[in-house]
Amino acid sequence: MVKYKVTLTKEERESLMNNTRKGNHTAKKVIHSLILLNVDQGPHNENQQTNEQVCKVLKTGMRTIDRVKQRFVLEGLDAALGVAPTSRVYEKKADGETEARLISIACSEPPKGFGRWSLRLLADRMVELNYVDEISHETVRKVLKKTNLSLGG
Repeated sequence: MVKYKVTLTKEERESLMNNTRKGNHTAKKVIHSLILLNVDQGPHNENQQTNEQVCKVLKTGMRTIDRVKQRFVLEGLDAALGVAPTSRVYEKKADGETEARLISIACSEPPKGFGRWSLRLLADRMVELNYVDEISHETVRKVLKKTNLSLGG
């Protein structure tokens, strides 16, 4: 396993100290700042600690400490404090045509025996009419919310 050595400059240490002391920062950013401050092996750190000590004090995993150190050494301070970008691409459940069909159904009269459309009724009707193979009531909710279309009275 490759060992990464964190060496902070005085300015970087001051910036990290400010992250932990004042301002409105995410918990992850504060924890990563504390990790970097504690594992710093530079000349500006009087109290150097091992990964095990930092792990016990901050209640984080050893792997987290290793990842923060690695990102700092390879990508820099901002990358070590930020959230890693995801490479996952989410497929859209409903395209424009599907949304238009859903809205037209929602604006029509509800089936007999019902006072109004429910999300599940709309989802079932979309499948019945072969507009989609399957659609969840949650997707229907998101589409209707996005268009500010209320199913209420």
